[in-house]
Order: sequence, then C-alpha cells, then structure tokens
Amino acid sequence: MLRALLVILALLAAPATRAETLSDADRAEFQRIISEQIQAFRADDGAKAYGYAAPSLHQIFPTADIFMQMVKRGYQPVYRPQSFRFGETGNDPLGRPSQRVTLVGPDGKTYEALYSMQRQPDGTWLISGCTLIEVPGLDA
Repeated sequence: MLRALLVILALLAAPATRAETLSDADRAEFQRIISEQIQAFRADDGAKAYGYAAPSLHQIFPTADIFMQMVKRGYQPVYRPQSFRFGETGNDPLGRPSQRVTLVGPDGKTYEALYSMQRQPDGTWLISGCTLIEVPGLDA
C-alpha cells in the first residue's frame, strides 16, 4: 500500500512530457546513474543515493534520511539486490524517458523496476521515479 502511494506521488510530482528520442549516450548515462545509485544503497551512502534523485523526488522526500527510510521499507530489491541487469530503454506510460531493470531481491525473487528519468536544465539526467513489481515464476 505504501509503495503504491509513493509511486502515485512520484507520478503526480513529475509532469508528463512528450516522448523523447534517446541516444546511445543517454542510455549509457541511465545505466551509469542507476548502477551508481544501487552501489550507494549497498554502501548505505544516503547522501550519494539521494543525489541521483530528481528535484520532484526531493519535494516528496526532503532529506536523504527520509529518502533512505522509504527505500529500505518499500524497495528492498533495489536497496539490496542480489543481482541486476538492464533491459530496454524507452518511455514510461507518461512519456518520460525510462530504463527497465530486472533485479533479484534479497528474498531470491525476481522483480522488474521501471526507472523514469528526467533531463535537468543543465542537460544531465536524474531519476524521477521507480516502479517496482514482482515477476512471478522467475525466482532465482
């Protein structure tokens, strides 16, 4: 229930955009950012992990500690994945650039995360949301 509410809040906080054409450099940047955020989660480096979150998420979770509490409670597969691999890059249902990631959570179950990305005024990318679902039947 909390996870669903957080996803809804993230979607409402980030305005819908028209679909963007993504370059290979954009795709590589998405994967770098997500990988580094996961590494920061694994190291319990809240400040670094929070640094990859877009301003829209900072409005919802105003401090790194609050952000980390939310991730620890609702996103264990992202917080402590056994493994992860990148899938397709495209646009989420709201038209935002996105990256699919398949994760094996600490519980051994397989999950799919859809990371929504947001280009910042300086041209860099940040994570503007993450939707996480369990993928039944693909447990490790």
